Amino acid sequence: MSTFGRTAVVLDLDGTLVDSEPNYYEASRALLADFTGREYTWADNEQYVGISSHETLALWRREYGIAASVAELLADLDRRYLALARARTPVYPEMRKLVERLHDAGVPMAVASGSSRAAIEAILAGTGLDAQLTTFVSAEEVPRGKPAPDVFLAAAALLGAEPADCVVFEDAAPGAAAAHAAGMRCVAIPYVAAHADDPSFADAELLFRGGQEEFTAQAALDLLATGRAL
Repeated sequence: MSTFGRTAVVLDLDGTLVDSEPNYYEASRALLADFTGREYTWADNEQYVGISSHETLALWRREYGIAASVAELLADLDRRYLALARARTPVYPEMRKLVERLHDAGVPMAVASGSSRAAIEAILAGTGLDAQLTTFVSAEEVPRGKPAPDVFLAAAALLGAEPADCVVFEDAAPGAAAAHAAGMRCVAIPYVAAHADDPSFADAELLFRGGQEEFTAQAALDLLATGRAL
């Protein structure tokens, strides 16, 4: 058995592994401008960090009376987003280091994301993370998105891991709540600094209040190896 025992790792994608939020913001801004004519600010966007694209679009459809179906809106958002994402999606350096170290140690890993399956595939391939991360599940493939635990439980099932043996890496409060609901431990790396005091982060095994600027692969590896925060 490796240093990490039976531990399995489940990683959120957007805002955790990669800094894709600016691309989603621009795609969302353009979509809403075309369908509703309304302005969409970065502050507006922060309200939806951690919520699946499907659920966000369903909310907008009801709130703004958009005639297009959620499926049509999702296809439109994905088209806009992928055009931006393929041009540039940076991987957080310490997260890449973490993934590489865990892969080398043989730790089972999966990506569980609120993005569409097409978006997940494109990002993993475009960043080269698909070399280490071959298992993934989208919120569109489960009944409920985060904060429900469905996507994390599906990831654990794909890995053949018990939820109690899984550690989730998350940047958003709904994701941290989903990890807790799934019976998994959580390493929280808030994308929005102002959200660090959200009650959903209170149960995190390890909380990097400063987000990615504070996160280190070594601190996370130490937790995974010892089973407790140092």
